[in-house]
Amino acid sequence: MKFYVDAQLPRHLSASLKWSGHDALHTLDLPSGNCTPDSEINYISIEEHRIVVTKDADFVNSFLLSEVPYKLLLVSMGNLNNLELEELFSKNLSAIVAALEIYDFVKITRTSLIEHK
Repeated sequence: MKFYVDAQLPRHLSASLKWSGHDALHTLDLPSGNCTPDSEINYISIEEHRIVVTKDADFVNSFLLSEVPYKLLLVSMGNLNNLELEELFSKNLSAIVAALEIYDFVKITRTSLIEHK
């Protein structure tokens, strides 16, 4: 799967996704870095069929209103350190991938994975 990790999430998450065999970019990989506008992230997501991984509610609104980005993984778990985030993703990655093969919008919390049609 192809992922695009947004600015509020650590670059290490995209590296972890790569180590798991996925194609992953972070906003820091783009020329404008973490200042890349959401509209550009949405464009890249659509063009490259990348799943946007974010904590940003603006992407949820954009997805619900306009069906962009291509697919969305909302990280909704409040503050947690990078190690906790990586462990959560590592433990749930196969379920996340399976959900994103079927659904266009998936939300991960500390305790559950919620699929949205």
